[in-house]
Amino acid sequence: MDGPAARRAFLAAVLRRPARIGAVAPSSPELGALLASIVPCHGTPVVVELGAGTGAISDMIAARLPAGARHLAVEVDPALAEYLRRSRPGLEVVEGDATQLAALLAERGVAAVDAVVSGLPWALFGSAAQRAILGHVADVIGPTGGFTTFAYRHAMPMAAARRFRRTLHEVFDEVLVTRTVWRNVPPAFGYVCRRPAPAAVR
Repeated sequence: MDGPAARRAFLAAVLRRPARIGAVAPSSPELGALLASIVPCHGTPVVVELGAGTGAISDMIAARLPAGARHLAVEVDPALAEYLRRSRPGLEVVEGDATQLAALLAERGVAAVDAVVSGLPWALFGSAAQRAILGHVADVIGPTGGFTTFAYRHAMPMAAARRFRRTLHEVFDEVLVTRTVWRNVPPAFGYVCRRPAPAAVR
């Protein structure tokens, strides 16, 4: 959308909080389109985006949304949240931590959503935080919604990546792995998750 401005905002966020960004560049349009593919194109869906950053994935979501839809973008970094407000006035920006997702949505009158699309750097979260976020996601998408997130191809042999994949399979009955987006930096693939497991498992 606004390439140079987005790159400047991203670099500034990395310099401010390198331990919270977890990426070397914003997601590519190809990866964004892959993650946004679960977003309904009809009706009046409610879509939540986690870790919106500079809006690279936000644009792909917005391109699919029909009139009357609601798109909430959760971003913990105050400067990035303000950048999103300025650059995308139609986006409902929620400044807050994804581990508090249920409370953030409840404050805005949202109890259930049709899709959750995540750009969060999962490797930077401990197991408890990952489970907290995924538990909130499972609760709000219910049996009919969908959840997508991504992982970097080169990180798959690492213990943290294997642990995250196991957690996804514990939280969701269906976990599909997408093709690799080689044009992303670094190359990445997506997880498409549906049908949360019983709450007792989480």
